[in-house]
Amino acid sequence: MKCICIGLAACVLIAACSGEQAPPEPQPVPVQTVTITNQAIPNVIELPGRVEPVRQAEVRARVTGIVQKRLYTEGSNVAEGQPLFRIDPRELRASYAQTQAALDRARATLRNARAVVDRYKPLVAENAISGQEYDAALAASREAEANVAQIRAQLESASLQLNYTTVRAPIAGRAGRAEITEGALVSQAEGTLMTRIEQTAPVYVNFAQAASEVLAIRRAISAGKIALDANDRVEVRLTFTDGSEYPIPGYINFLAFSVDEETGTVGLRAEFPNPTGLLLPGEFVRAKLFVGEVQQGIVVPQRAVTLSEQGGSVFVIDAKGLVAARKVTLGSLVDSNWIVETGLKPGDVVIVSNLQKLRPGMPVKRVAGTAGTRKPVTSKPAQPAGAR
Repeated sequence: MKCICIGLAACVLIAACSGEQAPPEPQPVPVQTVTITNQAIPNVIELPGRVEPVRQAEVRARVTGIVQKRLYTEGSNVAEGQPLFRIDPRELRASYAQTQAALDRARATLRNARAVVDRYKPLVAENAISGQEYDAALAASREAEANVAQIRAQLESASLQLNYTTVRAPIAGRAGRAEITEGALVSQAEGTLMTRIEQTAPVYVNFAQAASEVLAIRRAISAGKIALDANDRVEVRLTFTDGSEYPIPGYINFLAFSVDEETGTVGLRAEFPNPTGLLLPGEFVRAKLFVGEVQQGIVVPQRAVTLSEQGGSVFVIDAKGLVAARKVTLGSLVDSNWIVETGLKPGDVVIVSNLQKLRPGMPVKRVAGTAGTRKPVTSKPAQPAGAR
């Protein structure tokens, strides 16, 4: 019995000793990193914009009449001067003929009046007729000349009116749908809208920026914090509503010199080539304006950033070699790198791999690898094929 008690006590002692052993330390997770440094980065401003045609013309009726026929295909490209509609010309043709007849009659009267003057001229020198008679004949001749000139002008006006019965394209471009149909009455007085023509190669994109931001950029340029390119051009790149990018960059070609009193913004406009017609007038787009370079900027690779409803965050390695979460304020995404406005400073070590395995406070081990290589950000990336 004594032996059994001693055995039980030994077992309890062994169990107690085994329970006091510390758990094994977690193995460091191998990670790839980048060390934050200041570098010249593009100064990117993102703004919403709308696509507009470079030229737009409203085709309106210039005579009153009944539309006989539409002469173009809706939505097709038309040339300048191409016939679009035909308005019934019969009434204006009759008016033209009537004015032509009046001009012929006035010319006959003028010829007769000049003949009288020619006959009276030698007679008045011989005192065969009075000077009063000669003056009256001369006045009648001049009146006939004025009458001819007046009717000639009326005939030119009638000719224009007759030509306006064929409605032509005032500019080249894409013609929209017809606003009237055959048989409709159009009015010169009301200027009945018949269709619209838009030129969409190239196109304009209009957007607006807060006046305070424009002032801040100008001050930064004056202070040397932002450096423009040699040509002082501002490149613009577009993103569609589905997230895809327009492959051809454009450039700012207009900056308003006044502030909109209602919105407090300054208007800007960029011009974009549109050889394939991908940009449609009225379309909403997001524009990235590359306004020079910020000399002391910070970027991190896109894969290092975790996005959530609260914003962006990254994992960094603290002084103890442990993982720490860091919230960052992000700017624009350029060349697969996020521009960081706040949250990081030069010397911070940012983790770019195995992010799913990491938790704050975990030990990590830095390893070499191309995944952590930070690609330099360029202010003027290479243009895609087809860019001009």
